[in-house]
Parts: sequence; C-alpha cells; structure tokens
Amino acid sequence: MKVLVVDDETDVQMLFEQRFRKEIRNQEISLAFAFSGPDALEYLDKSGDRPTLILSDINMPGMSGLQLLEQIKQQFTAPPPTVVMVTAYGDAENYNMAKKLGADDFLTKPVDFVALKEKLRSLS
Repeated sequence: MKVLVVDDETDVQMLFEQRFRKEIRNQEISLAFAFSGPDALEYLDKSGDRPTLILSDINMPGMSGLQLLEQIKQQFTAPPPTVVMVTAYGDAENYNMAKKLGADDFLTKPVDFVALKEKLRSLS
C-alpha cells in the first residue's frame, strides 16, 4: 500500500518512518511525503503509481489541507484516493468542512498509530 503524507512539519517524515519501520521493511507499505499542498499536487500529477491513501494536515501555510482536499477530489476521480484529514484541533468546523469536501476520515494529533494501522489494514 502506498501512502502519501502531507504536512508542513518536516519532522513528521521521521516519525512515520519510525512508526512504520516494520511495515516498510516487510514491503507492506511505502510512504511518500509532501511538505505543502502544491508539492502534494505535483507529486500526484507526476507519480505513475498513485497512493492508496493520502494523510493530509489541515493547517498548513499557503494552501490549507482543506484546499488540497478539494483539489484532489476534483482532479483525481478515477478512482479517487482515500483522503484522511489530520489536525491538532478537533473542532467541528474543520470536521464538517472536511466531510463536505469529501474527506473519507478525520484524525486528530497526536496521531494514534495503532488506530491508524488498523485503518490501513481495512483499506488493503
């Protein structure tokens, strides 16, 4: 399973690589990282092998995760990737907007990696 993680915090890459070390080693998962919305769209445009899942932070400078979600759902429809929004704020406004724009799920930070791994298993 290929997962694209979109977050403006670059330390997220090391955290995800540590938490999924076993799955990466066993080739159960491959992780790609984008550190902004435009970088994520560029990755999706150029990648021949689209991710099964996109995990996107909501609060990013420039293009927000919600704006990115809207672009993904408009541009990549055959079939659309599963998009899970991740935020440090579990507020109803962001949740409702993410659902309205087509988010498949919603996680709060700090990410519960046990629960995330279970969600990934259900997608594979």
